Amino acid sequence: MTWEIFIGCLMIVVGRIADVTLGSLRTVAVVSGQRGLAWVFGFAEVIIWVFVVSSVVAHVRTEPAYAIAFALGAASGNYIGVTLLRWLPFGHQVVRIFTRQSAALIDELRRKNLGVTEFGGAGRDGPVSMLFVQVRRDRAPTVVRIARKIDPECFYTIDDIRVADAPTNTVPTSTPL
Repeated sequence: MTWEIFIGCLMIVVGRIADVTLGSLRTVAVVSGQRGLAWVFGFAEVIIWVFVVSSVVAHVRTEPAYAIAFALGAASGNYIGVTLLRWLPFGHQVVRIFTRQSAALIDELRRKNLGVTEFGGAGRDGPVSMLFVQVRRDRAPTVVRIARKIDPECFYTIDDIRVADAPTNTVPTSTPL
């Protein structure tokens, strides 16, 4: 392998990491309704992808290492994209906590300035509360730590949510016939 091929493969890996990571960010932007960010991420993602793919297609017959570099960059980009999304306060999540110790948990969550909505229910072993806590993505691990500290036997789920825009006109309008 020559230096030219090595550097070409390195550029392909870096390019794929960038475009796949941007694809992960774009997907979260789309799901969370952030159209402007989705556009920017999508544009950058596709520009990088076009240059990387054209480089691979131009050389893959004579140098199969380019195909391996392409796959390595894509796999690494998925890993980095998912890791990056854990750190960025990008989007909102709902943490649903199923607990039998709701009073103490609600008090602690509200003491931390977190909004909590409680629903009562009945589980296999008796009464249970389901708590909904909506937070920025970067605060979800804090909610889980608090819940596990107060109730180590609690069950929780975390889902991405889209925050709806407030309606600008709540009065229905009609047009005459």
